[in-house]
Amino acid sequence: MARGVMLMSGGIDSPVAIHYLLRQGHEIVAVHMDNRPFTDDSPLAKVIDHLGLLRERYRQPIPLYLVPHGSTQTTLMRETDRHVGCVLCRRFMWRSAERIAEREGATFLATGEALGQVASQTLSNMRSATASVHLPIVRPLIGFDKQEIEAVAKAIGTYSISTRPGVCCQAVPDKPATRSNLIQILREEERVDADRIIDDCVRRAVVL
Repeated sequence: MARGVMLMSGGIDSPVAIHYLLRQGHEIVAVHMDNRPFTDDSPLAKVIDHLGLLRERYRQPIPLYLVPHGSTQTTLMRETDRHVGCVLCRRFMWRSAERIAEREGATFLATGEALGQVASQTLSNMRSATASVHLPIVRPLIGFDKQEIEAVAKAIGTYSISTRPGVCCQAVPDKPATRSNLIQILREEERVDADRIIDDCVRRAVVL
């Protein structure tokens, strides 16, 4: 089986996606993009508790990288078109995860995305975001609807953790674009020093 790097939030979807990958025998390294100060401490606390439950269930260590992402959000908000901020944000997340995958000897990236659930998960936006990386991306929940994901979360015990109170990311624009053009996204990204930002984020990442 393969070793993969999973982008993990404190929400309902990502622990369910990890559950399916672990059930198939894959080794997983978790990456949590720390959006503070645009959120509170609750997403990280939820991720830690999710992983504690999954480690016990599958008898696997599941390392957790905590990657600072708040300063990236600040730069994107100041320098780029706010409407495509979610797509740009995802591109930086994916590239940080890919750097960690190289460090960890992982051969794929993974996410809890399900098609069309939120603005960043439309087909064109996912394409624009994932064009930033080279490793294959696995989406175990891509065809699930929210009710199906919630049912699995309840069955494996992660739902009650995911739904604890917390502050959602405050960097999300009021009207995020649901369709994006890769040429437009690349043009916006040229407004910032992407390589320097990613180098800095990965350098400051810590393993919990």
